[in-house]
Parts: sequence; structure tokens; C-alpha cells
Amino acid sequence: MTKTLNAEETRRWRLVLGEQSAESLEVDLSGEDARMDDALGALYEAGAAGGETQSQRGGLGASAPRVARWLGDIRRFFPSSVVSILQRDAMERLDLKQLLLEPEMLAAAEPDVHLAATLISLNRAMPEKTRETARQVVGRIVDEIMRRLAEPMRQAVGGALARNVRNNRPRLREIDWARTIRANLRHYQPAQRTIIPEKLVGYGRRRASLRDIILCVDQSGSMATSVVYSSIFGAVLASLPAVSTRMVVFDTAVVDLTADLRDPVDLLFGAQLGGGTDIHRALVYCEGLVTRPADTVLVLVSDLFEGGNQAQMIKAVARLVQAGVRMIALLALSDDGRPSYDARNAAMYAVLGVPVFACTPDHFPALMAAALAKRELGQWAAQHGIKLASADKSLTTP
Repeated sequence: MTKTLNAEETRRWRLVLGEQSAESLEVDLSGEDARMDDALGALYEAGAAGGETQSQRGGLGASAPRVARWLGDIRRFFPSSVVSILQRDAMERLDLKQLLLEPEMLAAAEPDVHLAATLISLNRAMPEKTRETARQVVGRIVDEIMRRLAEPMRQAVGGALARNVRNNRPRLREIDWARTIRANLRHYQPAQRTIIPEKLVGYGRRRASLRDIILCVDQSGSMATSVVYSSIFGAVLASLPAVSTRMVVFDTAVVDLTADLRDPVDLLFGAQLGGGTDIHRALVYCEGLVTRPADTVLVLVSDLFEGGNQAQMIKAVARLVQAGVRMIALLALSDDGRPSYDARNAAMYAVLGVPVFACTPDHFPALMAAALAKRELGQWAAQHGIKLASADKSLTTP
């Protein structure tokens, strides 16, 4: 039995299916519905044969005014989450990257992490008049992500390391009074209206840092959004005195961006998205940064497609693990869904005891807390519904 569509359902299907469904659905769009249809058609029906409107026949073309109007229309008709998807599809389907080199286009675009990644990849090609606008746009994107994720990261890392700076025999200046009072509430004396503590909780003596963190980030084109999130988290971690943070990015060359961690926008514009991948070279560089292996967490953010020496890469991983470094391989640090990755290399990493999985930005603070607290990461991943790459025992490793 075929259901008859009412007027509103017919209208919605017409907008979903596009201009070619107009005759079969017998509905004419007008007013804002027609403008919404034109905006979608310019992106998804460009070049289709027959029955198109003028805007759909030409797509968005290379006309800056037309693109500016289109950007304005989609921001008017759709929520920001949908606008981000439409912009990303426009970059891929209609090759609009060149138009982003115009400041007017940047001002009209919806800022999101994918736009930031696109602007960073275009950094070297930007004219001077556009670069400052691009930095402002990326700055807004960074600020928004920082507002969402910075405090969870600080709390997670602080909580994971707090017990390392407490002791039960503190000197007077080392007493943590809030925790001491909570620990001794049962010893409250009503007559004296005071607490007589049986146990003192102290901060202890802090070292310059309790853990060393090395973020080693693949900046090949497929890792674009991961580079953005890694840079932001790197800047947050660098602001925490309990940890010492290094930031290394690589393609076929290795660049240490630790000096730029104070400003994530500078950090991002110091990256160069695209190019090849030499994971072995990056791991050897990071190996040289390790001074206390048992207190070091090395996070490799890469899809593990090695363009360098694969055998030497595996040997470098084995050396780091055998030295006592806590190593994690993140196939992606993004919300983009299941990433494409080298399954054989992932399995070899897992054989060596390196957990391999993808991670969303929202999960990253808890991941770092678990790693810094030296918790078992397989159990942590299972608790968060994250699937680890499996070890293949048939693979030969050093």
C-alpha cells in the first residue's frame, strides 16, 4: 500500500531530491524555499543534465560575488553544523579553495575545524592581504575549540597526577587544608567546635614536571583535522606545570614546533599540510627527546602509512617500548568517523604493545589522564566503546 504524501511531506521530499523531482512530485517552490533549493542545487546538481535553474547549470563557478551570495544563503537557511558540511562538500566537489584566498570569502564562511585545516594547507599560497584575515578566522576557530576542551584537559591531567604530589607527613606549609578537613570530618569535636585531624594530607614537593609528553603529529594531507586538534591540545598541555610538553610535526622532514606552543595559531601556521610521510625519521627524532623513559608518554598521531623505511620504523617503536616509554598510536584525532589506515603496521604496533585506535577530541583528555596515571589503556578504551587495532601474532617484529 502506497502512502499519500501531504503537502509538507511533498515539499520536504522535493527539497531533498532536487530539481529533477519537480515534475513527478508536482510541486512548485517559491520564495525562500526556491532560494534554499537553488543553494543546494548549485552544490549538488551542478553540471547535471536537463531541467536545471540558471544557478544550478553554472554551479558556483569561479565568481566571487556568486560564492559570497551562496555562503550567505546557506548560513541563513541552515544551522551551523549543516553549513560546515556544505562548505566542506563545496571545497571537494567544486574546488573552491582558490576563492578562499580572497578576504571577502573568508569573512562570509562559517568557521569550523575543516575550514581551519583548509586555510593551513593554503598558507604558503596566500597573498599577504589574505593571510591576516585567515589568521583571524583560524583564531576564532581555535578559541571556540579551546572553550570546549581546554578545561576538561586541565582537570583530567591535574586529577591524574594529583596523587603524585601528595604525602601523609607534610610540613606545615605543605598541608592541603581542604583535603585534610574532608579526610577528618568524622573527628569533629562539638564541644570544642573544631576538628582534631588524625591524618594530614599534603601537597608534597613538586618537581619541575611529573611527566614528559611528546606529541608526534603526521601533517600529511589526510591528517589535516588531527593536526588542528593536536596543536590545540598541545598548547593546553604546555600551559600545565605538572607536565613538560614537546610538539613535533612531520612529513618527509621533521619540525619541532615546541617553541610555538604558547600560541596555537602560530603553531598551526607553522605546520605545512600535505606531502609525504616518514614516520621512522620522526620517531628517531622523538627518541632523542626522551630523557626519563618511565615518565614519558609519546603520542603518535598518524594513519601509519609509512613512506620511509618500514622495517626501521618498527625497530624504532620496539626501542621506545623496551626503554619504558608509554607509546600510543592515534590513527586520527578528529570527529570524522572511521579513518583509513595501514592495518598491517597497526597490527605490528599492537604486537609490540602499543595501543592503536582512533580518538575523538572529546575523549582525548580522558585518554591522556589514563596514560599519565599509567592505567591499562585497553581497559580504558573498552570502557569508552573504542575498538583497538588487533595484534597479529603471525607478523614478524624485531
